[in-house]
Amino acid sequence: MIPPARRFAELSTHGTAKRCRRNVALVFNTCHLANGHREPLEWDLAMVSMEHVAHKILTYLPYVLVLMDMRYEGVKCGREGSVDHHMEMGKKLLAAGQLADALSHFHAAVDGDPKNYLAYYRRATVYLAMGKSKSALPDLSRVIELKPDFTSARLQRGNLLLKQGKLDEAESDFRQVLKVHPSDKEATEARNQLTKSDEIQRMVAQARRSYDGKDYAAAAAQLDAVIETCVWDVSSREMRAECFIQMGEMGKAIADLKVSSKLRNDNTHAFYQLSTIYYDLGDHEMSLNEVRECLKLDPDHKQCFSHYKQVKKLNKQIQSAEELIQEHRYEEAVSKYEAVMKTEPNVAHFTILAKERICHALTHGQQKPIKAISVCGQVLQSDPHNVEVLKDRAEAYIQNEQYEEAVKDYESASQHSDSDRQIKEGLEKAQRLLKQSQKRDYYKILGVKRTAQKKEIIKAYRKLAQQWHPDNFQDPEEKKNAEKRFIDIAQAKEVLTDPEKRTKFDQGVDPLDPESQQGHHGGGGGHHHFQGGFNPFGSGPFNFKFNFN
Repeated sequence: MIPPARRFAELSTHGTAKRCRRNVALVFNTCHLANGHREPLEWDLAMVSMEHVAHKILTYLPYVLVLMDMRYEGVKCGREGSVDHHMEMGKKLLAAGQLADALSHFHAAVDGDPKNYLAYYRRATVYLAMGKSKSALPDLSRVIELKPDFTSARLQRGNLLLKQGKLDEAESDFRQVLKVHPSDKEATEARNQLTKSDEIQRMVAQARRSYDGKDYAAAAAQLDAVIETCVWDVSSREMRAECFIQMGEMGKAIADLKVSSKLRNDNTHAFYQLSTIYYDLGDHEMSLNEVRECLKLDPDHKQCFSHYKQVKKLNKQIQSAEELIQEHRYEEAVSKYEAVMKTEPNVAHFTILAKERICHALTHGQQKPIKAISVCGQVLQSDPHNVEVLKDRAEAYIQNEQYEEAVKDYESASQHSDSDRQIKEGLEKAQRLLKQSQKRDYYKILGVKRTAQKKEIIKAYRKLAQQWHPDNFQDPEEKKNAEKRFIDIAQAKEVLTDPEKRTKFDQGVDPLDPESQQGHHGGGGGHHHFQGGFNPFGSGPFNFKFNFN
C-alpha cells in the first residue's frame, strides 16, 4: 500500500492535470471542508474550466494528504513505539529503584505486546526486586515459552523452584541451561545448583526416615538444613512443625505453620493446626481467629467447623464471665467460670484460667475468703509465681485475718514484680494489720468478721457489754478484769460503728492509738471518759470513771 503522501508526490512530479481531473469527484468534498467552508457545494462544473478545478484541488491537496499520511504512519508504528517507550521508562525507573512505577510501565508493555518476552522478563525482575516471587514465576515461565533458549530466565526460574522445594523441576531447568551453550558463569551456576539440589534430595529422604522412626529432634535438625535453602517449601515446614509439636516446642511449630499458611493460598490444614495449638495453649481468641481463616477458605471443612463451634462457645462464656467481673457481679462470674470448666474439662490451661479468675472474683466479693484461699492455692500449685493470684490470695488471707500468710504472699509477689505499686501498698497494709493484730483487734474483741455490717456489730456489742458489765462482778480481781474488757468492748463499738474510724482501722491504723496514727489525730486523742450516768443498756446506774491512755 502506497502512503497518501507518496501518491501526492507522484502527482506533483508528473504535473498531470488529467490524473487530477479523474479524482475530483473523490476528493473535492474533503478539500472543501479542509478550507473551512460550511455552505453546500453548488458549483456549476460546466461553467468552471477543468483546469481551474484542478488548480483548486492542488491548492488544498497537500494539507489533506500530509494529515492522511501522518495518520497512516501512526497506525503502523504507534503500537511499537508505545511498547518501546514503556520498556525504556521501565528500565530507567527500575535502575532508580522506583519499583512500583517501573512495574506499571512493564504491565503496559506486556499489554501492548503479549509476545514480547523481554517485557515479561523485565516485569519478573521487578517482581523479584519487590519480593513477590509468586508473581515472578509465571512471567519467567512465559519468557521460556516464548524464547526457550533464554538461559537467564531458566536459571532464575530454577532458583525459584529450588526455594519452593520443587527439586525435580528445578533440576530440569538447570540441566536445560547446560544444553544450550551457556556462558561460563551461567554454566557454573547451573552445575552448582544441581549439586545443591542433589544434596537437598538426600537430606529430605533422611528427614523422612527420622520422622517415621519418631526421632523428631534428628528430623527437625535435618529439615533445618533443607529449609535453609528451600525457604518456601511448604511440605518441609509442615513436617518440621509436626516435629516441634511432638517435642513440645509449640512456639516454633506456630512459626512454621504461619509461614506455611501464607505460602499456600488454600492451606486449610495449617489454619486448623494453628487453631488447635492455640486452643491447647489456652489462647481461645487466637484459636478462634485461626479457625475462622480455615472456614473462609472452605466453609464446609468438617474439622474446622466442629472445632469452631467448640471454641466459639468457650470464648463466649469467658467473655461473659469477664463482663460480670467488670460489673462487680462476682457470684455470677464464679458460676460462669465453673461452666467454662465443664465446657472444656480436658485442657489444663482453661481449667487454670477459670480457677485463677474464680480466685479473683471470690477475693473481690469478700464473702468467702476460705474458698478463695483454697482456689487460689490450686492455681499456685501449677503456677507458683503467678503474681496476680499471689496478690488475690494475700487479700483473701487479710479478709480471713491471716496476716502473716498475707505478708508472705505479698513478699513472694514482689520478688517477681518489684515495680508493682499494688503489691507495695498491699504488703504495707498486711504488715500494719499484723502489727495491729498483735495489739488490739476490734473485730476479734466483738467476735465479728471484718465484713460485718453495722447492725451485726451493735448486736454483738450489746451482748458482750451486758456479759462484761463491771456491776456483774463482786470479786475485786474479777471486777478489775471486767472493767478492762468492758472498755475494750466499748472502744471496739466506737471504732467499728464510725465509718471514718473503721476505714482507718481496716488500713492497719488504730484511730484510738496515737502511736499507730503517727501524729494523726483521731478518737478524742486516746482519752475516753466513762462517767456517772453512762449505761449502754439504757437503765440502772453505772457509777465509776475510767481514765486510760
